[in-house]
Amino acid sequence: MIPLVAVAHGSRDPRSAATVRALVDRVAAVAREVDVRVSFLDLSAPLVTDVLRDLVRSGHRSAVVVPLLLGSAFHARVDLPALVAEVPGLRVTIADVLGADLEAVAFDRLASVADVADPGLGVVLAAVGSSRPAANEAVSALARRWQSRHGFRAVAAFASAAKPDVPAAVAKLRARGASRIAVASWFLAPGLLPDRISRLALEAAPSAAVAAPLADDPRVAELVLQRYAAALAGAVRTA
Repeated sequence: MIPLVAVAHGSRDPRSAATVRALVDRVAAVAREVDVRVSFLDLSAPLVTDVLRDLVRSGHRSAVVVPLLLGSAFHARVDLPALVAEVPGLRVTIADVLGADLEAVAFDRLASVADVADPGLGVVLAAVGSSRPAANEAVSALARRWQSRHGFRAVAAFASAAKPDVPAAVAKLRARGASRIAVASWFLAPGLLPDRISRLALEAAPSAAVAAPLADDPRVAELVLQRYAAALAGAVRTA
């Protein structure tokens, strides 16, 4: 079988890498016939280029890289293809990001900490933020979709690179009549940015409920394998 290389962003926070490794271990436990490997773009080890070079040394000529990313932004569109191109001798197919297919996971995490049927609820959908407007708009569209479907007020907020930030989002929800605040996570793993989101939310709304990141839900591992299967079927680009 063609190896599956899962690649996450990486973080200075060891909780992030540990969560990613646990996710990839779950993928490997399900797909026992596949050589499944964990890697990172930066800040954590092993780097994706090191893993790909190791595959070449082991005699592999093809691999599928599955980005453990929620948005199609700079890391997915520029960084990862550039890093893959640094490793000659290996035909690498880059799968699609996980993205909107994790909407149900994020909503269930929200519902586990807040009453989503509460007409006074205001939801901050918190994401990392991107310099690419389309990536931020995808998060905002998800917030609008939840608002339309479920009746609570919802606003996207970003930890960096985009507006609104969490305090501004909380203020916007309150101005629209929200009496209770909850924060939905659009992060895979714990780390410095999710901690910042939580801190800012609790400063703005001390009784806010904050949902956990997504990676330890079994559906995330299932989606990684779906992305791998789609890549093998030739449904995505090749670098």
